[in-house]
Amino acid sequence: MQIDGSVVLVTGGASGLGEATVRQLVSQGGRVVIVDLNAERGKQLAAELGEAATFAQADVSNADEVQAAVEQATSMGPLRAAINCAGIGMAMRTIGKDGTNEPVDGERGVVVNTASIAAFDGQIGQIAYSASKGGIVGMTLPAARDLSKAQIRVVTIAPGTFDTPLLGMLPEEMRAALAATIPHPSRLGRPQEFGALACHIVENGYINGEVIRLDGAIRMAPR
Repeated sequence: MQIDGSVVLVTGGASGLGEATVRQLVSQGGRVVIVDLNAERGKQLAAELGEAATFAQADVSNADEVQAAVEQATSMGPLRAAINCAGIGMAMRTIGKDGTNEPVDGERGVVVNTASIAAFDGQIGQIAYSASKGGIVGMTLPAARDLSKAQIRVVTIAPGTFDTPLLGMLPEEMRAALAATIPHPSRLGRPQEFGALACHIVENGYINGEVIRLDGAIRMAPR
C-alpha cells in the first residue's frame, strides 16, 4: 500500500512517537488526521504541516470521540491506515458489518499498534504496564487473522527506550545511563526511527500478524 495520497489516522499523534510518525507520513505524501487529547499541541502541529494534516481532539477510550475522528478522516478520502500510538486502544469491535474500503492492490487497510519491549522484558514494578503491552502483543496475530477476510493487515511495533517527552523529564545522567545499556547503537531511540518503521509497514503489504521489536538489541534487566 502506498502512503502517497492515502489518508492515515494517528492516535497520540501530537507528540513523541506519534508526532514523528505523522511527520514521516506527511513527508511521504500522506494525508494525516492527528488524534490527541492535547488540543494546543495538536492544532499547532497541524498548522505547521499545512493542508496535509488536520487535528481531531479525542480520548481514545471514548468510542464516540474516536468515531468522530474516524469520520473526520473519511471525509478526506478512503481511510487506509490507523497507527495507534496513544496509551489506550480504541474502544470498538474488531470490524463492523459495513463501511469497509474497496480494496486497492489486494488490500483494504492496515492497523499498526504500539506495544513495548516491556511486554517481553517487564521490570520490577511494571506488572500493570507490561500486562497492558502484552495484551497488545497477544492480540496482534488473532486480529490479523480475524481481519484477513476483509483484507486488512495488523502489525505491532514494540519500541525500546526512546527519546520521547516522557524521558525528557529525567535528569541527563539518568538518560545517559539508560542509553549505555543499549548494545548498539548505544543511544536512545529516535522517534523518527519509529515513524520510518511505521511507514514501511504501511507500504509493505506482506508484513502481517507480526510484532517487531525496535530496540537496539536491548533486553531489559529485572530492575
